[in-house]
Amino acid sequence: MVSLQINTNLIMNIPTGNNNEELKQRKDIISQLYRQWTDSNPDKKVFNPSLKGDVNNRFVSITETMRHAAKTYRSTLALFYLDRILRNAVIVGKPKPPKKGVANQKPFKYLLETHCLLHGIGMAKMMVGVKRSGEMILYCITVMDQ
Repeated sequence: MVSLQINTNLIMNIPTGNNNEELKQRKDIISQLYRQWTDSNPDKKVFNPSLKGDVNNRFVSITETMRHAAKTYRSTLALFYLDRILRNAVIVGKPKPPKKGVANQKPFKYLLETHCLLHGIGMAKMMVGVKRSGEMILYCITVMDQ
């Protein structure tokens, strides 16, 4: 377990192991971080220059990120930099079609992979789903293996 002070009033202990209890604890931490971010950003969106538009946070953003990022300590740690990732991630590669049979990707016309380097953590990967209307929705954030 690693302790991290995120402001003068709050210290979070992030478990580093891989048992079910530690996975659940990391999911709870990610949920708390999203809640704090939403309290500070009531419109639930951030402009990203690389994407040339707003990245919106929705329920799917939280559920997918909790499901994937909670699997590793580093991906959970990256969520402490949610705002930085949303603002600074840069598009890499070509748009990808949604995966067939994945219900949470069904609303998207395509997905974009973006990267943001977090010093001391690694390369964060943010997947952004683009709806037919052009609206961009944060789909998931994880840290890439090195």
